Amino acid sequence: MSLRHSLLAVLVMLAWGGNFVVIDQGLDDVPPLLFLAVRFVLVAFPLVLFLPRPEGRWQDVVAVGTFMSLGQFSLLYLALDLGMPAGLASLVLQAQVIFTIVIAAVALKEVPGRQQALGAVVGTVGLVVVIVSHGVTSPVVPALVMLGAAMSWAIGNVVGRRAGIASGLSLVVWSALVVPVPALALSLAVDGRAEVVRALTELSGTAVLSTAYTVFGASLLGYGIWNTLLARYPAGAVVPFVLLVPPVGIVTAWVVQGEVPTSSEVAGGVVMLLGVSLATVRFSRARRLAPSAPAGSAGVPR
Repeated sequence: MSLRHSLLAVLVMLAWGGNFVVIDQGLDDVPPLLFLAVRFVLVAFPLVLFLPRPEGRWQDVVAVGTFMSLGQFSLLYLALDLGMPAGLASLVLQAQVIFTIVIAAVALKEVPGRQQALGAVVGTVGLVVVIVSHGVTSPVVPALVMLGAAMSWAIGNVVGRRAGIASGLSLVVWSALVVPVPALALSLAVDGRAEVVRALTELSGTAVLSTAYTVFGASLLGYGIWNTLLARYPAGAVVPFVLLVPPVGIVTAWVVQGEVPTSSEVAGGVVMLLGVSLATVRFSRARRLAPSAPAGSAGVPR
């Protein structure tokens, strides 16, 4: 990756690292699925009226929106609402790196080498330690919901890579159309009409600021850059940058919310990130030796 694109990737990681605390703060006033629906209405409109539909099949755009936006964030918001600590959530969500490599091996025929396989095993061991350690003192359900969010993000990564849609911002905006209707419908079913109306008519300043950050910082800026980089470079050159998200998220949660992970959670997190590093570094180097495929070559990493 060029220096400019590497710096852009770091910027995205800073935005995403702080996003967990920002969402958690906003959830104090708004039900999670309603909060998600509001976020993605603002991600889609009014930009969808001005940006052309991204190149590629509409089925791919819908699939990216379903997994990377609706699936990932509905589960993330629910996990935080159920009590998942924001800093720890930023760590557990990075299991998506391991899931991405495994799914890419099946769907894109990117067969992992020995170092990747070792990294996946080490990362999984670390993840298990984190989940078990958290479950000793807190309910384990929120952590399992977070794993579901990680899996959904991983599927979205692979779908986006296979589709090869180069227009990152356009993809973010158009795929966002998938989210609001099902999220609002689920919120009405779970929270009730009266609670939805109350939340929408009594939005606090915190909820407004949280929504603005998630819309402009995490979604439009973050995923616009992320999808563009995934379409331009091999997944192994882009995905390792997400290793920056947990430190940013944990430090932000510590400063803003006073959240301090246990020693066993920290140890498991270190092992997990070590495994993720092992699983991605070799993949990145190997792919750099291969010539780039033309945009639109489905299933061929670039």
